[in-house]
Amino acid sequence: MAILTQSGRTALAKSIASQPIYMGWGKGQSEWGESPPQESITSDKLLDAVGYRKATTVAYCQLADDGDIELATGRFKLSDVPTNHLYFKFNYDFEDALGETLKEVSVMVGTEPLDNSPDGQRYFTPEQVKSTGTLLLLEHRRPLFRDQGVRESFEFVVSF
Repeated sequence: MAILTQSGRTALAKSIASQPIYMGWGKGQSEWGESPPQESITSDKLLDAVGYRKATTVAYCQLADDGDIELATGRFKLSDVPTNHLYFKFNYDFEDALGETLKEVSVMVGTEPLDNSPDGQRYFTPEQVKSTGTLLLLEHRRPLFRDQGVRESFEFVVSF
């Protein structure tokens, strides 16, 4: 039986890290209420996208008991050399999706804004995106109301 080697996993991480990375968020479905359903491995997009934010940080990381990156899946620290773990951080601005209730988040690979997008723009509504890219990670969550004066931040580690 063939296996995916550590160097192969690192090569996958390097391939992903070399592409544009965005986080998408959406409304999900109204019937979800406070109990979101299990994500499906066959999902390929958000159900009701609200917007896409370019990653603030894309970096390699490694498991570490004393790591500064603390997630539900463990602790990690940044790595200067490629690893099979990719760290993504997204910092939203105060006005991004203001007034929306969000129930799904995603990490997208290869998202392409429209060609006429202003330089430096980091948040895009669905109408401002030529291609949403490939869905790498999907999370259904309890409703998150985007309130005035709150700047949301999200962190993920994806292991290959």
